[in-house]
Amino acid sequence: MTAEVGQRSRLAAVDNLKVLLVAWVIGGHALLGYSAVGGWPYDEVNEVTFEPQVEAVLAAVLGPSGLFLMGTFYLLSGLFTPESVARKGAARFIRDRLVRLGIPFALSALLVWPLTLWVAYRAAGYDVTPWWVLTHRDPLLDSGSLWFVEILLLFSIAYALFGRPRGEPVVLTGGHLVAVTAGVVVSTFAVRLWFPARSGQIGDLHVWWWPQLIAMFGLGIVGARSGLAQRVPERLWRGSRVVAALAIAAVPVAAAVLGVSDLAGQAAPFLGGWRWQALLFAAVEAVLVVGGSVWLLGWAQRRLTRDGPLAVALARGAFAAFFIQGPVLIVLAVAARPLPFPAEVKAFLVAAVAIAVSFAAGWLLTTRTRIGRFL
Repeated sequence: MTAEVGQRSRLAAVDNLKVLLVAWVIGGHALLGYSAVGGWPYDEVNEVTFEPQVEAVLAAVLGPSGLFLMGTFYLLSGLFTPESVARKGAARFIRDRLVRLGIPFALSALLVWPLTLWVAYRAAGYDVTPWWVLTHRDPLLDSGSLWFVEILLLFSIAYALFGRPRGEPVVLTGGHLVAVTAGVVVSTFAVRLWFPARSGQIGDLHVWWWPQLIAMFGLGIVGARSGLAQRVPERLWRGSRVVAALAIAAVPVAAAVLGVSDLAGQAAPFLGGWRWQALLFAAVEAVLVVGGSVWLLGWAQRRLTRDGPLAVALARGAFAAFFIQGPVLIVLAVAARPLPFPAEVKAFLVAAVAIAVSFAAGWLLTTRTRIGRFL
């Protein structure tokens, strides 16, 4: 009985981690909408922005997490992909993924997101139509936060068709993580010679992020066979924790040493090209995504093990919350436009309400409607 409870707790930890990550992404998008550096479409029409000093502090405190949260999502997805393919077979797995990931992406890119941004543009005084938003924004076929599932769909299909591992399971060690980190550094720097960070591609493919996403998805697939979803080995977890903490602490220090005080105006050399700044940024990202993702997973397995009714409900609605966060955030930001508050108040107000509304609506959609079969 004890073993069964422990097994449930460890898998509950993964669900709870997904909930935390989704909430963090929603909150982060809310803050980015009021930032000068941008990163969320509301920044195109916002009525107020953070004071430069406040934005610098937020970037130092919260910014490093944005460099590895997506990688953690892909690590978690990779951990459960091999078992799903083995249980369903490649054909059924691909069909299910097309339904669960492809339909939400298409719905967001072609309908939900253009309508949502049209509301934002109209609130800001722009005389545009939903069709103009769909056809004239860069990148074409932007789907808001659903770019994540578009790429995951591509990776999942590729694995089902070509990538199923053979041979004995590999028990991951620190040496493996160092090798993966080095590979991500080199490949990220190379890719960004042609696709700088934050550049747009048709379908909002985020090609500049693919090296780390492929690496983390692959790391999850390899780790799945050795039980990484159930337990990150103690030594591996502790080492990843130290590396991630040092990298997070080093980011603001490095920014200060390099004299980076204006994120919006001084970011270009770090985003890509044959520059030492781009190589440095690629290295920081790689260390954070590999060390940070493994550390977060191990931390969740040791701390986020509650599996009561609330935790189950939040986990059930997490993907739906991720899907609807875009419209929720934009509508709330538009509703807050008339309020005579500075960005420092509006951003956190929108973030808190959006997290609550997205999860509540996500739970209702998945448990009370037929839409739940897609979410």
